[in-house]
Amino acid sequence: MSADWFYMSSGWFHKAKRVGPLTDQDLLLRIDQGKIRPETLVQGHKTRGRWVPMSSVGPAMARWRQSHPDNEERAS
Repeated sequence: MSADWFYMSSGWFHKAKRVGPLTDQDLLLRIDQGKIRPETLVQGHKTRGRWVPMSSVGPAMARWRQSHPDNEERAS
């Protein structure tokens, strides 16, 4: 399993911080925990190295919908 996912986390004073590398499992765990939300920028092998909102990564968004059904209207 490769560890090539990164995400942008807000830090002190609203300064963005790149977090990673993460494996696919680590990424899914952070989605389940709510640390990565649909609007969070992610970068990885499925995004071809570009920063994109997590909502544009199909498997990640499917996981969000599964683990956060009460936030469905917000994720659209």
